[in-house]
Amino acid sequence: MPANPTDPRPGLDAIFFDIDDTLFSTSEFAQKAREASVEAMIKVGLEVEKEVLLQELQEVVTEFTSNYDHHFDQLLRRIPKRYFKGVNPAIIIAAGVVAYHDTKIRELAPYPDAVRLLRQLARVPELVRGIITSGLMIKQAEKLVRLGVYDLLTPTAIFISDQIGINKPNPKLYRRACSDLNLKPARCIYVGDRPRSDVDPPNALGMITVQLKRGGRHEKEEGKTKPSHEVRDFDELKGILERDFALAIPGDDAPRSGTGGHEATPPGMEALQPSV
Repeated sequence: MPANPTDPRPGLDAIFFDIDDTLFSTSEFAQKAREASVEAMIKVGLEVEKEVLLQELQEVVTEFTSNYDHHFDQLLRRIPKRYFKGVNPAIIIAAGVVAYHDTKIRELAPYPDAVRLLRQLARVPELVRGIITSGLMIKQAEKLVRLGVYDLLTPTAIFISDQIGINKPNPKLYRRACSDLNLKPARCIYVGDRPRSDVDPPNALGMITVQLKRGGRHEKEEGKTKPSHEVRDFDELKGILERDFALAIPGDDAPRSGTGGHEATPPGMEALQPSV
């Protein structure tokens, strides 16, 4: 966006977003998917009470992290074999995997106001719309495709920690995004929900930070620095962009700048065992 020397408000060249608990409710989705998975495992012969199994699965996720690829395998290893006597363990694991993927198809959806704002920002010429996210490459990329937001983003502005080799909260991840796109950090916004991962690191580079406080699992987390702005939803973010950055955001019926992209699920992705 060209700078206006008579306007005291700062210019803006790019806005980056986190994915989890920012573009959609990761916490809510994960709970639904895990419940569906353990119910399916019980249905095919795992004789463990649902709440006990959910607690055990949560321990697996905590111990192996949410980015681990074989949560259900580890879960079943922790269960004495007498609780699934006569049942092939592969069937129990497969039941959990299928239920998780079915839940993805039914339940994985972005916040409506997030999609609305992204669609409107896609009609702002020269504004880069990007992602800076922590996680496994395919897992995070799959979310963008499933959420239907990929074609609203600038294709060259997607930065995934696993793909870059730098993870949050290392500020180098944010510096890399700005450097690759030839952007000045002071003219870039980052929107996320975690103070220690999404506020402190970009603040260290001089980026403009927006903390989304939507009642997620990290809302009460304390960081070392304060965000430039706090918002409850993307409608509030839109107001900040218009008021503080003089960004003229067109309505949904305006022509959209080309971004490329598609919404189809990549072949073979359904066969992957999910990280839960």
